[in-house]
Order: sequence, then C-alpha cells, then structure tokens
Amino acid sequence: MKSSNDIKRPSITGFEHINRYVDNEHKIIAAKILPGEYYVTQDDELITTVLGSCISACIRDKVLGLGGMNHFMLPVTTVDKLKQGHESVVGNATRYGNFAMEHLINTILGNGGKRKNLEVKVFGGGKIIPSLTDVGLKNIEFVLDYIDMEGLLLLSQDLGDIYPRKIIYFPKTGKVGMKKIEHLHNDTIIRRERQYFNDIKNAPVEGYVELF
Repeated sequence: MKSSNDIKRPSITGFEHINRYVDNEHKIIAAKILPGEYYVTQDDELITTVLGSCISACIRDKVLGLGGMNHFMLPVTTVDKLKQGHESVVGNATRYGNFAMEHLINTILGNGGKRKNLEVKVFGGGKIIPSLTDVGLKNIEFVLDYIDMEGLLLLSQDLGDIYPRKIIYFPKTGKVGMKKIEHLHNDTIIRRERQYFNDIKNAPVEGYVELF
C-alpha cells in the first residue's frame, strides 16, 4: 500500500499547494480542497471537500477521464453598497463565479480535454449559516444558470437543504460519493466558510481568464 512518501507530484502543474495524501479506504491518492481552491488531475485520484453554503462543480472529460473539482462562494455585498451601484456589484459577483468555473474548465481543456466531452455534477448551497441566509441560494442559481448558458451536460445535482455535505469525486470514472452531515460535532465548517466569506466580501476581481 502507498505511504505518504510515495506520493508523486500532481499530474498537472500548478496544484503543488493542494493538500494531497493517501486515502487508506480507497487505496489511492486524495486531494483535499478548501474554499476558494480547485484541483484537476489526469491520474487515478480522488478529490474531496466539505460544503456548506458553497458550491462544488465536478467536471471531467468523459473520454479521457481527465477532470477536477472546484469549491466556491459568490461574494455578497451590503445593502448600502447595492444602493450605490447595483449593476456593478452584481456583475462583479457573477464574474467571480465565472472565474471559479472557467479556471476549472480551462485547465481541463488546456490539458487535452474537449468541451463536447465535458460532463458536470454539482453539489452544495446548503443553508447552514443563519446570518448568510441567501448565499447558498445565490450560489445555486448562479451555477445552474452558468451550466445552462454554457451548454454543458449536467448529469446530476444535489443542492440546497440545510445540511453540510462531504463530497468525494473520482474524475477517472466520474463517480461521486456524497454524505450529508446531519450532526456537526464542531463548528469547523461554519468558521471556515465565514472566514472565506469575509475574505472575498467586496474584494475586486482582477485579471482575466484565457479561453481555450
């Protein structure tokens, strides 16, 4: 069985910062992504994350078995900010979501994948933080609209509800394992998402995404 010392570098450059370890249950390397991260692989690996209000899109080229997962939340601004410039604020939030999706898709396409072969599964958007009641819903609306506008093949979804979810994704086969966490033993998920929410709140989106 593989040990931590046997873990080779990611098959695609740029993901060296992602936490990767040996998953003893499945006997393969696992990549654990946090809010704001994504991971793409062409090896037989699994990708895992825990979602609250955030969304994860699992996308792969079904012919190559090349794919990955992201973990994102749209930034939400205050009412005062909305009154000052509603269109620009909404546009910035949507642009942020576009970045999260396009970075994942473009990395797949940039490593040999074809848009016509892409298949998508989406999860998350739970209402787990009372003070952020509309965040999960906005995330759900965004990702479904994005998939529809881009003409992507949506194979399955599990969105909404009030529970966090643990997701395990196998890009080689497209298989997803999902478990709803009905009883939180600590507030790690909530604290992590609150921190992520505060980090991205009203933050400007800079740069551009190169389309393949």
